[in-house]
Amino acid sequence: MYLRFWGTRGSIATPGPSTVEFGGNTSCVEVITNSGARFIFDCGTGARGLGAHLMATAPKPMNATILLSHTHWDHIQGFPFFAPLFVPGNEFRVCGPKGANTTLPEVLAGQMEYTYFPVELGQLGALITYYDIPEGFRDLGDVRVSTQLLNHPAVALGYRIEADGASLLYLCDHEPYWESLWHSNSTPGKLESILHDGDRRHAMFMLNADVVIHDSQYTPEEYPAKKKDSTKQPRKVYIDRRHKSDQ
Repeated sequence: MYLRFWGTRGSIATPGPSTVEFGGNTSCVEVITNSGARFIFDCGTGARGLGAHLMATAPKPMNATILLSHTHWDHIQGFPFFAPLFVPGNEFRVCGPKGANTTLPEVLAGQMEYTYFPVELGQLGALITYYDIPEGFRDLGDVRVSTQLLNHPAVALGYRIEADGASLLYLCDHEPYWESLWHSNSTPGKLESILHDGDRRHAMFMLNADVVIHDSQYTPEEYPAKKKDSTKQPRKVYIDRRHKSDQ
């Protein structure tokens, strides 16, 4: 398999001297199997550069599978700027987890409403098929794609691709299920030593993989201040919709 990173950042694109080594674009990773099957993990701002590269070099028409880990903005904000989506004759399968109250195409269409973007989702020229997928596995030609839910405030999926005698995992925005990883008086580094069932299940999903792409955003010292407080209630926002002439 061929692997290339087009975006590695989270939250917001950060171009500049401090991000020259790994780039400043948000999440986007390209994988091509020996048979030519193309998979694109996430469509952050890195998808724009990937799209330009494909328009210049890839055989036409294009065919690819886009695997979205989840629909937080830094994982989909490059979707409207992925140029191959505008070209009739191209074909894409877009897969991702079903959101809490909406489908995958409804989420993608939301960020392309006329208020935010000049081209609506339904006006894209390529043939796009959407799949809201659960945990499990499916075979796409000679490639096996397995999915597992991650621990994240949004519904998120981790992906495992097996092809060409190799396995690759893409696991974004996953948090440990428990702050203490190991059982007391156990040997760290062993599956049976992992304290929480969810953390053990996550480790088993990665077992014997050849390549693992995984987040590591905070140090242990930074994490407590960044962890979401589930007891804290969001503040209510009131919008005054009266016209000035009514006031």
